[in-house]
Amino acid sequence: MKYLKLLSNQYKNINSAATEIINLKAILNLPKGTEHFVSDIHGEADSFSHVLRNASGVIKNQISAIFGESLRSSEKKSLATLIYYPEQKLEKMTETEEEMAEWYKITLHRLVKICKVVSSKYTRSKVRKALPKEFAYIIEELLHENSASMDKDMYYTEIIHTIIDLGQADRFIVAMCNLIQRLAIDQLHVIGDIYDRGPHAARIMDILSHYHSVDIQWGNHDIAWMGAAAGCQALICNVLRIQTRYANLDTIEEDYGINLLPLATFAMDKYAGDPCEQFKPKGDEVLSDKDFNMIAKMHKAISIMQWKMEGQIIKRRPEFRMENRLLLDKIDFEKGTVLVDGVEYPMNDMNFPTIDPKDPYKLTEEEQEVMDKVKSSFVNSEKLQQHVRVLYHKGSMYTIFNSNLLFHGGIPMNADGTLKEVTFRGKKYIGMEYLDAVERTMREGYFNKAHTEAKRECMDYIWYMWCGEDSPLFGKKKMTTFERYFIDDKTTHKEEKNPYYTLRNEESVCEHVLEAFGLDPKSSHIVNGHVPVKVVKGESPIKANGRLFVIDGGFSKAYQKETGIAGYTLIYNSHGMVLVSHEPFVSTDRAIAEEKDILSSTVALQYTQDRIRVKDTDIGKKLQESIAELEKLLYAYQNGIIKEQQ
Repeated sequence: MKYLKLLSNQYKNINSAATEIINLKAILNLPKGTEHFVSDIHGEADSFSHVLRNASGVIKNQISAIFGESLRSSEKKSLATLIYYPEQKLEKMTETEEEMAEWYKITLHRLVKICKVVSSKYTRSKVRKALPKEFAYIIEELLHENSASMDKDMYYTEIIHTIIDLGQADRFIVAMCNLIQRLAIDQLHVIGDIYDRGPHAARIMDILSHYHSVDIQWGNHDIAWMGAAAGCQALICNVLRIQTRYANLDTIEEDYGINLLPLATFAMDKYAGDPCEQFKPKGDEVLSDKDFNMIAKMHKAISIMQWKMEGQIIKRRPEFRMENRLLLDKIDFEKGTVLVDGVEYPMNDMNFPTIDPKDPYKLTEEEQEVMDKVKSSFVNSEKLQQHVRVLYHKGSMYTIFNSNLLFHGGIPMNADGTLKEVTFRGKKYIGMEYLDAVERTMREGYFNKAHTEAKRECMDYIWYMWCGEDSPLFGKKKMTTFERYFIDDKTTHKEEKNPYYTLRNEESVCEHVLEAFGLDPKSSHIVNGHVPVKVVKGESPIKANGRLFVIDGGFSKAYQKETGIAGYTLIYNSHGMVLVSHEPFVSTDRAIAEEKDILSSTVALQYTQDRIRVKDTDIGKKLQESIAELEKLLYAYQNGIIKEQQ
């Protein structure tokens, strides 16, 4: 009764309650909106932006379906490019098109047609909320034009003519194209690893910051940046090591305003005569010899500092059981060897001017000074902190959405396929409870601003999520970064994966995981990223008889030789699931100038016999709860239990 009285303030009488019930029941029978799943973007902003703009080929397919043979192939390509990049395409059209008024008229009619189709599965109210304010009324009128009615034909024609005559056609076309893009994707799921390797992670975060509906499942590379933003020194070093490794210093300096001059000055001094062969930057970035050598020295300097800071964490957290990662004290400086798991290996580099063999994990005074300055830049970078807050606001360790379980890496698992019991901060957890406990700690580590032992403990655990054996985001026994730099014997580079990554091929194991998260194992799916699918070696992204999808297909250029493609996207619409693979994206300029779209291919389909309706979704369940509550309110009004208001 208390709740119903509160509800009566919103729905004041029988008429308003009944109207809302009718409205909600109608919505339940609309087709579900289209969900898009992407993963492991790794700073490739141009490719990611294009996939959003073309909705993984959905818009191109809609153009073909709507216009069929009535448009030439070249006209369809031109129309698609206009929708993806309206401002740039309009600029080119004004340079080449002689009859712009006629082109405007034809184009506006075509855009209205497309917009009608992509908006048809939504309520008028939802479409209205998506409309650009400056043209909301006009677009709404055009969208509900009835082509069979001659009475209003002149009315709609005059609207388009007036838009052109008043010089508003360009602005109106841009608004329509953006609306089509927005309506083509109802919900975006980003399955982790926005950061590292590629050069434009900050641009991706800008897109996600303003995206209409998105959820993010944190990846191990995202967690590294989140920990660095919180002030974890080991992760600050790790972030800088990866950025220097791929020569992506613009992300650090230009995008986030972090001053690397103290590190550069220190590195050029300490490693002046060192060629730093093992630390030469990778990637396609064209660098001068001077910059190339400087970045290599910065790379080595920050790597040594990282292993020192990590060693300090491992020593104060014996519960991590990572003593086998303490390698600086295993170096024999006279013999030029290092002891790894009891075996002695020769090292390919023995120039360590900042390591004290008697206390190898202690920063020198100069290193500490560099560390303090760089840390200050990280925690005080306004844009970095803004982006990390977006990761916390829109992100989580896992998401359950419309009966699908989304997480970046894996669930710690035993060799027999049972979920592994993990001791975390002194308590034992399994499966979903473990991920929930991890998420609470990740949030506490960032939002707790006090300089306390609890804060430091949380930040140490954030670091553990980057490279710890039982981290759901990492999922390997150890991270062999040190060995990859200093030991030529590749047997030491091996990183043994958690059994989950093998056992997830089995349908019964995936069903067990789904059940553990409260889902129906026969109708739900798991969506993962993290481990690139090696298509060139015949590996399939579809596991466990269709119960699991791995959608890390190589957005990152660094992985494309390994995978053979440039990423997967998963589309879940009212007809079912479609897995799409993408060829490499050349450039935005070529996409506009040559009208060159990403070549996308359907890998697999899971279509349903009956169309999936809103009533079958999470939102539908909430709407059904609202309907039940409103029906109780209606009963209370009809029986005089609650008085109607005027």
